[in-house]
Amino acid sequence: MSTYVKETVKTRSEAIQAIEASLQQAKFGVLWNFDLSAKLEEKGVQPPAPYTILEVCNPSIAANVLNENLLVGAFLPCKIVVFEEDETVKIAMPLPTKLMEGFGDERILAAAKEVEQQLITCIDEAAE
Repeated sequence: MSTYVKETVKTRSEAIQAIEASLQQAKFGVLWNFDLSAKLEEKGVQPPAPYTILEVCNPSIAANVLNENLLVGAFLPCKIVVFEEDETVKIAMPLPTKLMEGFGDERILAAAKEVEQQLITCIDEAAE
């Protein structure tokens, strides 16, 4: 599977606060906290579920991979989503290693593995 998904008993709001705190401890900044469901409702569209997208970045790792290949920027920043499905809150992300495999560059893939492990740890901590 190309995504990592973790369920939590927290509310969506609690999960968002927890993931933001966990990310900050891991030196990831939240560049954007986008309440997609609220935006859809604002535009007159009924969202399928309460849904928030967080765009997150570790600046030093981002700079390192951009120095390897500027096209990597098309996949930055990393995204983490928090949503409700079947009355369960889930925290999920696409796996950075899967996104970076196509570059065929071991240094980029090594950075993606590092980011992936850090983000999985943050998600697991936030879900507890």
